[in-house]
Amino acid sequence: MQRLRLLILGGTSEASALAQRLAEAPGVAPILSLAGATEKPAPSPIPKRIGGFGGADGLAAYLRAERIGAIVDATHPFAVRVSANAVQAARTTETPLVVFTRPPWKSQEGDRWTEVQTIDKAVDVLGPRRKIVFLTQGGLRLATFARAPQHRYVVRAIDRPSEIDALPDCKLILARGPFALADELELMRNERINVLVTKNSGGAATYPKIEAARMLKIQVVIVQRPKPPEAMTLHALDDVMAWITAHRAAP
Repeated sequence: MQRLRLLILGGTSEASALAQRLAEAPGVAPILSLAGATEKPAPSPIPKRIGGFGGADGLAAYLRAERIGAIVDATHPFAVRVSANAVQAARTTETPLVVFTRPPWKSQEGDRWTEVQTIDKAVDVLGPRRKIVFLTQGGLRLATFARAPQHRYVVRAIDRPSEIDALPDCKLILARGPFALADELELMRNERINVLVTKNSGGAATYPKIEAARMLKIQVVIVQRPKPPEAMTLHALDDVMAWITAHRAAP
């Protein structure tokens, strides 16, 4: 049986988990594509490429040239442009596409959430009085927070953000998740955090910060997700593997 050439659009823990499962899977020739936003991406057990495709047309050309038989979009829930390009390229080339993403977090009893639609609104919510704000970076556009210089910012990121110098009062913590609840509690207590600003990324790897904020009665300013891509969406790894198996067996 001919192996299914599978393109995984990655950069998330979901993509990494899928790559691990496919490393020894029979009948599948996977390739993991990373945008290159992280300087030192985590090691991959399957072949990978780094860099963009040049929009939807460039992705479509790649699918044809590499004879890709199926696509798994396992990018970040806020990677709107990449997902839109994937949908368009899949339609153009008639390539099966599935979105593998984590469900969003839902507010629970004890949470002090302020939900906003944009980063600009998140800055407005912080208000005029000085606060110590924990920014779990993830593309939070740090320069936007420079218009609220009265606050102290504690920024956590995998790599040093290019906009970090825009914040006059800032502490940078370089770290890669997943993060343990005990560590998040210690960090928020030690830094005397008043507000957590984050995107509603979902998933278990960074959820302990939400739990810690709940336990410490810290306000959470949470940016809601954009409109999801118009494609079949799965949340469980086993379901994605079943989808791949079905397409591997297709003539």
